[in-house]
Amino acid sequence: MRERPALTPQLGRSRVMAILRSADASGLPAVARALASGGVTCLEVTLTTAGALDALAAIRAELGPDVAVGAGTVITAGQARDALAAGAEFLVAPVVDTAVVRNAADSGIPCYPGAWTPTEVSQAWRAGAAAVKLFPASTGGPAHLRQLRAPLPDIPLVAVGGVGIDEARDYLDAGACAVGIGSPLLRGADQDSTPQALEALTVRARILLDVVGATARSGEASA
Repeated sequence: MRERPALTPQLGRSRVMAILRSADASGLPAVARALASGGVTCLEVTLTTAGALDALAAIRAELGPDVAVGAGTVITAGQARDALAAGAEFLVAPVVDTAVVRNAADSGIPCYPGAWTPTEVSQAWRAGAAAVKLFPASTGGPAHLRQLRAPLPDIPLVAVGGVGIDEARDYLDAGACAVGIGSPLLRGADQDSTPQALEALTVRARILLDVVGATARSGEASA
């Protein structure tokens, strides 16, 4: 394995990863624009969404380098290769598959594998994860995350799964470096492209960043 890839800069600044999961990808570019307008600039497009990789490439091309776009629900080495070929800037998985993690790390791309137990968290970190996705976070809540951080303080954790806007700060206070939020943030905007729905999404994105105390908005940081 090469040197461990660094945390995605946009994730480090905003402390938020927006999870774009939908029945199909047709509405995701508009969702991505609305989120970026609200300052959420780390976007995960899940491979369970039909047309996910085409949407990922289109979003990257439209929004440019200020927005990081990655692939989620990557559970095989083949999916990892396809996602990287499509331009994914990071990979996210619900499980620890060392082949996926190492594939990303060897390409210099951050990977965030999902883990829940101390053994899984340690395994993911040793494989080369940039941070470990605590999933499903809501099963044990912030208290579980805090308990994991006590013996494993040097492994950054991203809380994902059942995390809502109102709970995001609790996970950060418990020691998470960031949170991942999907449906509580999107609230159906992926299937409703009306200006009203997209503007409401932008407002929720801004509220979320205020809740987590993000250090920068889109365009405010040069790194």
